[in-house]
Amino acid sequence: MSISLQLRTSWENQAGIRPDSGRKTLQLCWILHIWRLRIASVTKEPPFQAPDDTGFAARVRSAVAWRWGSQVLAQLITWTSTIGVMRILDPSDYGLFAMTQAVLAALNFLNGYSFATSLIQADKIDDRRIGQVFGMLILANAAIALAQFVLAPGAAAYYGQPQVEDMLRVQALIFLATPFIALPSALLARRIEFKSQGLVNLLCALVGASTALGLAWIGYGVWALVYAPIAMAAVRAAGLTISAKLLVKPVFDFRGALDILSFGGALTLCQLLWIVQSQSDIFIAGRVFSTHDLGIYTLALFLALVVTGRFLPPINEVAFPAYAELHKAGKPLAPFFIRTLRTVLLVTAPIYIGLSLTADAAILTIGGDKWAEMIPIISGLALAMPFFALQIVCSPATNAIGRPGIYVSTSAVGAVMFPLCFISGISHGPMGLVYAWWFAAPALLMVTLMLTLRAIHVRLADLVANLLPVVLACAVMASAVILAKPLVTAMPPAVQLLLLVPMGAAAYCAVLWLVWPDIVRETWAMLRQQKAATPEIARPLA
Repeated sequence: MSISLQLRTSWENQAGIRPDSGRKTLQLCWILHIWRLRIASVTKEPPFQAPDDTGFAARVRSAVAWRWGSQVLAQLITWTSTIGVMRILDPSDYGLFAMTQAVLAALNFLNGYSFATSLIQADKIDDRRIGQVFGMLILANAAIALAQFVLAPGAAAYYGQPQVEDMLRVQALIFLATPFIALPSALLARRIEFKSQGLVNLLCALVGASTALGLAWIGYGVWALVYAPIAMAAVRAAGLTISAKLLVKPVFDFRGALDILSFGGALTLCQLLWIVQSQSDIFIAGRVFSTHDLGIYTLALFLALVVTGRFLPPINEVAFPAYAELHKAGKPLAPFFIRTLRTVLLVTAPIYIGLSLTADAAILTIGGDKWAEMIPIISGLALAMPFFALQIVCSPATNAIGRPGIYVSTSAVGAVMFPLCFISGISHGPMGLVYAWWFAAPALLMVTLMLTLRAIHVRLADLVANLLPVVLACAVMASAVILAKPLVTAMPPAVQLLLLVPMGAAAYCAVLWLVWPDIVRETWAMLRQQKAATPEIARPLA
């Protein structure tokens, strides 16, 4: 469809609760495996023991199945539209749209989602408390919509693109729908109920895809990208409000809501820091690049972020309330955290490495020759995304145990590190921004792990032992594709994909099955919602 705001601006991707938005899995069902399991260690210390709570496991299994399953179906719909829209619009259209998204993101951190998030973590809530959050959301988003309307001319002048003014004023409508998305999303997440949210997301995907493709087809140009998210926001607001049976009136008397403001304030600060990190490349490049070059880079980043921005958030949406419930019950988070990271890497690493190696065939097949300039950019960005994916799934655990300060710290590091890297690389054009990602994404992951592992009592040796099999399997896959690629170079791009992708996937799966069959069995068992054949998460390397 379009470069959705939820891919670049949803701080919820990091916090573990995504609004639309989040706001955004092949993450399978990591936290679901709540049967008796243990994590193999490279030392002689006792392995982690997972709590035996089959009722909780069933609820989480159902939540992830609906949330992830609906996301996959929604993406099939969205990608059908995306390919069509790419072939109709020009790179400059995506460049203009990216400029407006940077402005929306700059204001979006004040939208109040963090106040709604406090309802998930709270021990008890009542109608007054819900009404207070509702009131906060209404006031915050009405003010943001007005601010964007007023600031639109200044933004257009900054970028030197007059059309940006009209686009921003129309896009202010999205904020008016936010209270009716954030509050019901939080209430449903608190109950770990995601079936209705999944159905609403499917409906939104249909509406957004048809709006974007239809308007692009009849010649609306960049406005097809503008109106599609607005239509989706309206449908999501109505659908979630009905699903959550939200009948509470807004309360504008905020006495006694200090804890909401305290918890929400910490996450709001994280939103601001996340916005600085995620939008600094567009903000910096917007005044330097042409709309064509900016569009090439932005769409490449959109494609690279599809897995992390679309498929990880549904898992994080389930993870945050699930972690919170485990913590309140006095049960360990470490086994589930390790399993999460391994499953995330198990899925994202082969996808991104494969994308990097076959970017030329993929882009020429999807977008045609007019997008050929994107090939080296998306190939480079894909290499940074596995690090980014692992970093995204860390924060739900620390937020759930009531330590948002860790998330604030890692967000602050990212807000400084990414802009500095982008400023250093901007002189090298779009590829300079890619080089910035190569440094910043792994560095931020290391900082995040240093703070997170200590807080939830996870040993680095356990984590490495569980991730290393995936890394080695990806290395074999990459070698196979590299060796085979010269043999298919003369073939049409689509044929190259049909040959290289299955071959790489077969090599990857074969290594895992032959060397680490426990990983394959457990993942398949989770998908089938059955007990794994072995309680081990992964065998340690010899």
